[in-house]
This record gives sequence, structure tokens and C-alpha cells, in this order.
Amino acid sequence: MSDTDVVTEPADDANSIGTDSSDADGSDAQDVDHLLVREGDIAADYLERLLDIVDFDGDIDLDVENGRAIVAIVGSGLTSLIGPRGETLDALQELTRLAVAQKTGNRSRLMLDVSGHRQARRDELAALARDTATRVLESGESARLTPMNPFERKVVHDAISVIDGVRSESEGEEPNRRVVVLTDR
Repeated sequence: MSDTDVVTEPADDANSIGTDSSDADGSDAQDVDHLLVREGDIAADYLERLLDIVDFDGDIDLDVENGRAIVAIVGSGLTSLIGPRGETLDALQELTRLAVAQKTGNRSRLMLDVSGHRQARRDELAALARDTATRVLESGESARLTPMNPFERKVVHDAISVIDGVRSESEGEEPNRRVVVLTDR
């Protein structure tokens, strides 16, 4: 092997999680957390290279939450990474997931945020869901929301699920798929 050859370690075997090799001390959970931290590290490396290429300044924050790697780019002047209606952010998240999958051999569910955009959108959508549920409960008529991406629809469905007397469904085809809020009465 020459001095310029790169030696990589084999990817962790995600299929070993949940097998009989686990013990009672929670090693399965530790294995999953280890894999998610590894996903976050791979994503951070990918995103740092991308930020260097486009000459943007931003810090990368990593976390594991609800069985998912959470990666955030934090900084100012990053709105072009979000794009209109978060479309650029969605595309960047998908590219990052693909980069992680290429390194690990496993599909990634990581969530990417830029400058708190997703959290702000989550709060906005939860308020919309509550307001829509109130309107549906008062009128007794269903309400169709504007088309949303899968992340946005999930936020609305989750917010509606905790409100008594209403339920939600999705209808339509991408990219025009939308949430419909209905009364249970």
C-alpha cells in the first residue's frame, strides 16, 4: 500500500441491532445511539465541506432525538440555504441523507435544520392546526389546508391528534398533497 492510499473502517452493521447478542444493560439502545451519532458526524463532515465550497460561515450542531440524528447549521446569512418555502433546505436534507447512506450503507432519517427554520415552521404549523381545529369544531365543517411537504403535514397531524373532537387526513398527490381537518362528531 502506498502512502497516498486511504484506509477506511468498515461501516457498523446496523443489522446486528436487536439480535440475540444484546444484553440487559441497554446495549441495543447504546448501539442505536452510536449509529445515530455516526450519522450526525458523517452529515457534519459533508455539510462542512459544502459550506466551505459555497463560502458560508456556519456552525454545525449535532443531537440525537426520537431515534433520529438531528443536524443544525447555525449562523447568520444562511437564508439561501433555506430557500422559498424551505425547498432548498428539503433538497439539502435529502442530499445529506444520501451522503450518509453512501457511507453507512443504510437509509438515513436524519433531520436537517438551518438557523432554526424548521423549529419556527413547526411552531407556526402547530398554531395553524389549533386555529383550524377550533374553526372546524365551531362550524362542524371540514377544512382543507394548503399543500404541504411531508414534514409539514406530520407536524399538523401530530398537533391535531391531541385535540378532542377533530381528526386529520392527508389527500392528494405530491406536490399538492394536503391535510384535511374533520370533526369526529
